[in-house]
Amino acid sequence: MSPGDQNYFTIQLLEKMAVNIPGLVAVIVFYVITLATGIWAAWKIKKEEKNANQSEIAIVGGRNMNVFVGLFTTTATWVGGGYINGTSEIVYLPTRGLAWVLAPVGYVLAFIIGGLFFVKPMRSKSYVTMMDPLQETYGNTMGTLLFLPTLIGDVFWFAAILSALGATMSVILDIRGYLAIIISASTVVLYTLLGGLNSVAYTDVIQLVFMMVSLWTCVPFALLNSATESIYYTAVNEFYQVPWIGKLETEYVGRWLDELLYVALGSIAWQIYFQRVLAASSSRQARLTSYFAGFGCVFMVIPSVLIGAVAVSTDWNQTSYGLPTPNERGESSMILPIVLQYLCPTYVSVAGLGAIAAAVMSSADSALLSASSMLAHNIYRKILRKKATEKEVVCIMRVSMVVFGTAAAGLAFLSNSVYDLWFLSGELVYALLFPQLCCVLFIPNTNTYGSAAGFFFGFLLRLLAGESSLKIPPVIHYPGCSLVDGVYVQLFPFKTFTMLLTLGTIVVVSYLVAFLFKRKVLPRRWDICSIMKESEAPVPLPDIEEQIGLQINIVYINPIEIHT
Repeated sequence: MSPGDQNYFTIQLLEKMAVNIPGLVAVIVFYVITLATGIWAAWKIKKEEKNANQSEIAIVGGRNMNVFVGLFTTTATWVGGGYINGTSEIVYLPTRGLAWVLAPVGYVLAFIIGGLFFVKPMRSKSYVTMMDPLQETYGNTMGTLLFLPTLIGDVFWFAAILSALGATMSVILDIRGYLAIIISASTVVLYTLLGGLNSVAYTDVIQLVFMMVSLWTCVPFALLNSATESIYYTAVNEFYQVPWIGKLETEYVGRWLDELLYVALGSIAWQIYFQRVLAASSSRQARLTSYFAGFGCVFMVIPSVLIGAVAVSTDWNQTSYGLPTPNERGESSMILPIVLQYLCPTYVSVAGLGAIAAAVMSSADSALLSASSMLAHNIYRKILRKKATEKEVVCIMRVSMVVFGTAAAGLAFLSNSVYDLWFLSGELVYALLFPQLCCVLFIPNTNTYGSAAGFFFGFLLRLLAGESSLKIPPVIHYPGCSLVDGVYVQLFPFKTFTMLLTLGTIVVVSYLVAFLFKRKVLPRRWDICSIMKESEAPVPLPDIEEQIGLQINIVYINPIEIHT
């Protein structure tokens, strides 16, 4: 190779390695604005904390959140980095397509079901967290066990969306992904730690507006790029790859329904949802917020769907990205930032990056607050230290935020597929926690024995079904289970099946154990959870003399009143 050729390739390499300075500056400005908003919100509530319950203000914002802020924070929480990046990825994948983008429809169903059935019973007793009714019915020990699935889910979700941001920044800004993850996690922890739900809610407003404007700004440039064919044509016709509209084979209907129900029902049993429900100023407002937030999630996903369709319709050989295609390189999970980088002008791709950063922060702060508030309120205050002061509880919240944020950042370095990790984060919540919540709110007389049996039985069933993303082979081969490219695929709706069996186990075991104790088939001394003492507690009756006196007074007083 000649010296001239060496100089040429050296220049090209340096150009590829150069950091996108304007983009980096824009992202820093956005982070500063977000942090400043969070600090302002924290300062705003300082006066309220002096005369009120500090921990409750941090967790549910004083229960006076208005409709506008409530709608924005609920929508922004669910429209995370995994939601935006993952939707584009699914639309782009040849084996999936739009037919398999189930999250938007699932969210609409989740918010409607939540508003219709879950808002009233949760608000009627002024609960602080989702775990309160579970601890109230099943006790603190079982409540601690039920806390674990939601804790794992929140941390996994935080990790998934941080991973999405790291992948995006590495493509558009050409910086190390781990730097983006560390900086983002630190920013989120700082303003959430300072202001609790109020900081989270007000920053969500800024982030959702920025996200909306930025993503919709990028779409026209991607659609009109000269390397892109019409997405209307490629939706139903094979051009560069199979149509992006996707198709649903008959044998996959069970799995499709399973995933839809998983998103719809599994999205309810999360503290991040009930945090907004309990923070609203009234039940009516909580319902309206829930209904409209679902449709807000649908509106916010449209740009991601269009970007995924653009990726399917692009001749990558006409771009600087070149061949092979992103799918052939195994970079499908980064398709959204790739489209922004190679099909949009630099200043537009920077705006898209800001949208991803906003999406990440709007969900990450909620997941962080969710896990830390339940740890502080339900575990520390109700179990470990029942006489804890308000300052202690708030301090535990803040320490746990740092711990959980660090753990999520570490897990973000290990994720392979953004959508898989995001989708996996609710597995345990759907299979184990959702049935428990339904029982305590809608099915009377379930008890701790049924709760424990349902938890362990459901966990065992889910584990035996296997998990391809974690390379866990299935022990139970449900009908339709097949080996595809060395990976077992369960076509049977086993997630919903597991959830229903968990629900049935809780009810059957609860009623059976109560019956056996009541009939004295089982000795009362074996009732370690004291369910019979609770059910047989004497009901206080009015004193008989008071009743007689009341009747005498009525007899002799009424005629006098009439005469008068």
